[in-house]
Amino acid sequence: MAKALTNRSLLARSGNGRASVWTAWFWITPAILFVTIFLLYPMLDTIWLSFFNADSERFVAVDNYRRIFTNAAMLDVLKNNIIWLVLGTTLTVSLGLIIAVLVDRVRIESAIKAAIFVPMAISFVGAGVIWRFVYEYAPAGQTQIGLLNALLSVLHGQPVAWLIDTRWNTIALIIVYVWMWTGFCMVILSASLKSIPAEILEAARMDGAGEITIFFQVTVPMVSSTIAVVATTMVINILKIFDVVYVMTGGNYRTNVIAVEYYQQFFSFNNFGVANALTVLLLIVIIPVMVINVRRFRTQEAQR
Repeated sequence: MAKALTNRSLLARSGNGRASVWTAWFWITPAILFVTIFLLYPMLDTIWLSFFNADSERFVAVDNYRRIFTNAAMLDVLKNNIIWLVLGTTLTVSLGLIIAVLVDRVRIESAIKAAIFVPMAISFVGAGVIWRFVYEYAPAGQTQIGLLNALLSVLHGQPVAWLIDTRWNTIALIIVYVWMWTGFCMVILSASLKSIPAEILEAARMDGAGEITIFFQVTVPMVSSTIAVVATTMVINILKIFDVVYVMTGGNYRTNVIAVEYYQQFFSFNNFGVANALTVLLLIVIIPVMVINVRRFRTQEAQR
């Protein structure tokens, strides 16, 4: 009798196990299909088409990639992206951290943070239009309607074609990005600063450490993991930068970046092979950064 009951319980358990497996598959399958159709298939198709010619009819192996790394205009695009990565990431993260430290526990801290964060509420296109007026240029002797050149005129300086002069235009575009994203970095880093125990900072001051020493030897090491996450987030954003460049210069005057070049190759020149190769190149660069970001986030969560 006991043996029969045992067999029945085993059958019941196996039946419940099968039911739970089928239930799991029932809920997982839509997600798998969604990822396959809208993410995996387009990605693999893009990689495959990057080995074909402009109209995707003739296999050309790595010719599209060779063109990217040998064509002078394409090399300018890659150089600009590197400049964006170095300056854009460094400035947004550094300014965000410095501002977060300076306004920490100040009486009007919330008001200052709100003012610096406001540009995040503006779209890239809107920011581009605003800053075009700031950088507006007219030849010397004419009325300067651009804010920056008007200030230069008041100071008896010569007006500068900020968006045309190749010495300044890429930096001028990066400033727009920094203006928009510094607030984001500040908010994230400020939250991390709040988690530093006040006792540690007080102990450092009692030991005779100055504020600069405390900043570099106490504050920065204790928020280093957050700095890394914010920096990798900025890297991903900058690699995909499109709107600011497209609205303000259209990629002209040697300001082009990968995303704008992709748009032009695909929609203006109908060169699908090079466009897909640029996408794959962007994917190759972004994926490792995303993996690092996810790993650091998991490490942070595990330490809490």
